[in-house]
Amino acid sequence: MDNLDMKEIEATVESILFASGEPVAIDRICTATELDYNTIKAVLQRLMDYYSFERRGIRLVRMEDSYQLCSAPEYADTIRKAFEIRKPAKLSQPALEVLTIIAYYQPTTRAYVDQIRGVDSSYTVGLLLDRHLIEECGRLQVPGRPHLYRTTKTFLRSFHLNSLEDLPEMPGLEADGQLRLDENGGLVENVSSGE
Repeated sequence: MDNLDMKEIEATVESILFASGEPVAIDRICTATELDYNTIKAVLQRLMDYYSFERRGIRLVRMEDSYQLCSAPEYADTIRKAFEIRKPAKLSQPALEVLTIIAYYQPTTRAYVDQIRGVDSSYTVGLLLDRHLIEECGRLQVPGRPHLYRTTKTFLRSFHLNSLEDLPEMPGLEADGQLRLDENGGLVENVSSGE
């Protein structure tokens, strides 16, 4: 494939991403362009590198197997001024707690979140749903069939994560997924198995 063809492919992929305004799966780009996965993956990487290296006003962001064109974070204040947008409201401590539990234990139920926190989380779960940081992803097959929740691509984008594997290791998390708490209810820092 000569250089001209590659430029045309890059322009085609770029136009798909721009027109979407939302994350676009690689498979969808492959289908639209009739090109193989590895070619599209290479084109996406070239575009990511180009926007970053050239310090353009946009960035190509990867979220698992999807990509989205976004404004460069260093221009957020200027963009807000241009559109007279207020800074997004920060998440409260309870909202961060609920979001953390869902991120690390997903899919999970509100009852499980309540059990870990020791308080009712229904309002906070509703807030996180409204902000599209979490979503319903089915029901647990037990009496009452409670909703299961997981994080969204908006969550990944908001916290600058490519995938859930990028989440930091949670202190106090046992290999079986249970938290270890000290006598005061605080998280116990992870220690190596040899200690």
